[in-house]
Amino acid sequence: MSEQSRRPRKPGKPYRRPQKDPVRILAFEALRAVDERDAYANLVLPPLLRRAREKEGPDKFDGRDAALATELVYGTLRRQGSYDAVIAECVDRPLREVDPPVLDVLSLGVHQLLGTRIPTHAAVSASVDLARVVLGDGRAKFVNAVLRKVAQHDLDGWLERVAPPYDDDPEDHLAVVHSHPRWVVSALWDSLGGGRAGIEDLLEADNERPEVTLVARPGRATTEELLAEESAVAGRWSPYAVRLAEGGEPGAVDAVREGRAGVQDEGSQLVALALANAPVEGPDRAWLDGCAGPGGKAALLAALAAERGAVLLASEKQPHRAGLVAKALDGNPGPYQVIAADGTRPPWRPGAFDRVLMDVPCTGLGALRRRPEARWRRRPEDLEGFAPLQRALLRTALESVRVGGVVGYATCSPHLAETRAVVDDVLKQYGDAAELIDARPLLEGVPALGEGPDVQLWPHLHGTDAMYLALIRRVA
Repeated sequence: MSEQSRRPRKPGKPYRRPQKDPVRILAFEALRAVDERDAYANLVLPPLLRRAREKEGPDKFDGRDAALATELVYGTLRRQGSYDAVIAECVDRPLREVDPPVLDVLSLGVHQLLGTRIPTHAAVSASVDLARVVLGDGRAKFVNAVLRKVAQHDLDGWLERVAPPYDDDPEDHLAVVHSHPRWVVSALWDSLGGGRAGIEDLLEADNERPEVTLVARPGRATTEELLAEESAVAGRWSPYAVRLAEGGEPGAVDAVREGRAGVQDEGSQLVALALANAPVEGPDRAWLDGCAGPGGKAALLAALAAERGAVLLASEKQPHRAGLVAKALDGNPGPYQVIAADGTRPPWRPGAFDRVLMDVPCTGLGALRRRPEARWRRRPEDLEGFAPLQRALLRTALESVRVGGVVGYATCSPHLAETRAVVDDVLKQYGDAAELIDARPLLEGVPALGEGPDVQLWPHLHGTDAMYLALIRRVA
């Protein structure tokens, strides 16, 4: 006899066996991986979805199930700050004393109640069933009690209760309402230059599901080929970009499976295109991508270089990431080379290149739409760890380019400490030997690029990741 069947039953309340919902179990497993192993949801979800399809079969786990599981995971991670504030109002202990697995089940339930159109009774019932399966009956009762309290108000109603008034503490108000750490709100606000409307638009954009954007790699695929896909529409700014409508699956596109096209944010494409189109004085035969992993920009640059008879050297410090770069460049229409090398101690000779891209490691605050867990994982002190490396890599780039050549310094972060502060500090060391050039004309047709000469892209203004680009010419 099973342990469950031996449990005493209350008169009039027959025991109901919990429903093993594969969608919610998968979402819970993904959140546990993010919490326990510092995993990224975009890396954890695909294998979990594949396993669910294989285990349950396509009849029991279809595309709608996959879409719901994805929404539960990403929606919960994006709104974690807001949901934590709501849960804290509904429990009788500090959140840090709630077991993390219990908090994950609660967060999934709160997202269903406050962030989706799932009916209240279904959201509570499904969450309690999940708790009984993964946590046990005792803690399922706790989950049930908390979620019934949460269900008393909608999201707006809760935010009015848990967020401090804007006039009393603007940054904390925005942090709770828009689910970002306070220090991130402050940093993004500084980068925008003030104004409530702009920061609220940006924070809201960070919480939206990003479109899937493809790049047609020149000489290997065309946008016309990609636009023939059922859910495809043209990109906004890049001539090589094609966007997939909601629900579009890049893995179903032949050109993507074959490596002739790739998944690449339009902001990333624009950075590569700006460097490729910047005017240089003299020959234009040797290009360098000094931080090439995982290979998106390198693949686009290599294809553009091949069209002009130039050769790209793609360098990446981590060998496994260098392997990803080699895979992205495999089939390039012209010659190229991929190496594993430390960009702060380059194996190439100084002045060897006409164009150099240095897309440096950073906090990733510009890609919070795609990696929502990063906002909770990063800390202000991370900036101090990246700063010396970012400056060293920019110095390497300037040493690697010849006089008359151009360097592109890029980050997927709008934080001023990772963008203008780095560029200004390094340029001071070079004096008259290097100068900023205006990058804005090289992003043709893209509006709201600021006063220049550098460029900051924004999710709420451009529909891209918050990529930063400074173009620097070596003049002596």
